[in-house]
Amino acid sequence: MAVTGRAALLALLLAVPAALGVPVLLLAGALALLVGLDWFLAPRVDALRVTRTGDTACRLGEGAQVRLAVTNASGRHVYGVLRDAWRPSAGAGPRTQPLDVPPGERRVLTTALLPTRRGDQHPDRVTVRLRGPLGLGARQRWHEAPWRLRVQPTFASRVYLPEKLDKLRQLDGQLLARTRGQGTEFDSLREYVDGDDVRSIDWRATARRADVMVRTWRPERDRRVLLVLDTGRTSAGRVGDAPRLDEALDAALLLGAVASRAGDRVDLLAMDRVVRGSVAGASRTELLSRLVDATALLEPALVETDWRRVVSEVLRRSRRRSLVVLLTALDGAALREGLLPEIGALTSRHTVLLASVGDPRVAELAAGRGEVSAVYGAAAAAAASEGRAQLAADLRRRGVTVVDAPPGKFASVVADSYLALKSAGRL
Repeated sequence: MAVTGRAALLALLLAVPAALGVPVLLLAGALALLVGLDWFLAPRVDALRVTRTGDTACRLGEGAQVRLAVTNASGRHVYGVLRDAWRPSAGAGPRTQPLDVPPGERRVLTTALLPTRRGDQHPDRVTVRLRGPLGLGARQRWHEAPWRLRVQPTFASRVYLPEKLDKLRQLDGQLLARTRGQGTEFDSLREYVDGDDVRSIDWRATARRADVMVRTWRPERDRRVLLVLDTGRTSAGRVGDAPRLDEALDAALLLGAVASRAGDRVDLLAMDRVVRGSVAGASRTELLSRLVDATALLEPALVETDWRRVVSEVLRRSRRRSLVVLLTALDGAALREGLLPEIGALTSRHTVLLASVGDPRVAELAAGRGEVSAVYGAAAAAAASEGRAQLAADLRRRGVTVVDAPPGKFASVVADSYLALKSAGRL
């Protein structure tokens, strides 16, 4: 049983006769009797049927709507309020909604959601409170109405997609450029011009003609790209306004979209000590949706990444030569002790690109002067930057291409690095 605001107002009004000498117990008993009678006369909540429809997926930061259809199976007109409860990160509103359903009819109430976290959002329960004819007492019960809203990554870097595809078309020879180099597919013959690599000269074609002829090449297709997302403790660090993992997810989506348009096969592996998510064998048309769905549920795990196990899993999944993109942090302790001893096994069989998003706060601290605390902060930032640079140099000496870019530009720089490797015929 629930007591309405009208009953509270009536209790306040009864304070007047109580002040004039009317016994308080008599007034309280009368009020309780009225509330109990009103509760007894109120419609039964279990006569209502509640079902859900609406959106099942949305991007982080974008709104969604879930509708509740309330059917009155009783022969009485029901009045009351309904609360559709969600966890706070779902951003559900309004908190309560008025309910007015004639007998045998149905009303549809809409809950607006604005999620603030990735992953699956589930409602708790639907609580219904139906008033009695006097509006003093009410029956209250809850209904189960299961639903799932999958909140996907924002994919903010999709604004760069037209630019990257334009570069890809130029690289592929559809607009202006034809690239030449080792490890690419033969395209055509043309006359030699100053600056051409002498290794591109086709001596047989030259012997048949009066001019020196060179081969032109186009980027190979059907290469393999494996995106490896580090979900260990370093992925939980915040860079700018978002966790490092979210920036890595954004870069993975952009690179996956570009590589699939280039005709390459793209797989994904998210791992720390265990596999947290994977995508394998997706076609070009379904790749992006599968990547989005697989990464929506990823969260940083507060454990140290087992790079030996990661490398072993990569080698098991990629037996053909591939581009392996490691999306992790240039953390000196974690990579020197974990990845560097194992990186040789990767570079001997695959082309390796390590991409790390930089922290803009480090650059801000490095410029600090004036106060003593600012000078200490600048010294710490300079030491951190030097450590990252030394680690990047060690990785490059071992044959790894290293990308270190700030958030906002990170995804674009990673995609450009892929295109540069493709242009050089290193895939």
